[in-house]
Amino acid sequence: GPSGKLLMTGDVTDDELRAAFTEQSRILASAGADGIIFETMTDLDEAAIAVESARGLGVPVGCSMVFDSGRNKDRTMMGATPEQVAERLEAAGADIIGANCGTGIEPYINVCRRMRAATSRPLWIKPNAGLPQMEDGKAVYKTTPEEFAGRVPALVEAGASFIGGCCGTNPAFIRAARAALAGIASRTQ
Repeated sequence: GPSGKLLMTGDVTDDELRAAFTEQSRILASAGADGIIFETMTDLDEAAIAVESARGLGVPVGCSMVFDSGRNKDRTMMGATPEQVAERLEAAGADIIGANCGTGIEPYINVCRRMRAATSRPLWIKPNAGLPQMEDGKAVYKTTPEEFAGRVPALVEAGASFIGGCCGTNPAFIRAARAALAGIASRTQ
């Protein structure tokens, strides 16, 4: 994930980020990791540095950004569009590009479609189960596994290569999504 420090405010430098991501990536690769994934990234500059730092270690590198800003919830916190993210992360060397977290599955259909138009790399889409609502001091997600899975065909049509679930999802969501994918596969055979 992200460092928790902001490049734009000078909390951290490019070189400091590069050193930290390189160290972590090398350790993971040398320990036998099958791949390096950076997720929940909010700053495209930081994401590109992370991806570049993991390249050349002999494992696939993936990176996903959070899209939860802007009128249509199709921008990162720093204002990057899906097209900018796809192009920049591909140029940085990401093998897999995606979106995770966010405001739910529905906005990620458009984000996925726009990313697909900008890259041929595999797309990994891992949305939240909507936004949490506080009930009795607990965060509660209102999207059901069936509602989530009902949008899976639209994500596939938009170009998603991998689909998962982030905040508020659980094994029931993944089972429902898998069943939706199996339904798609049976219709295309």
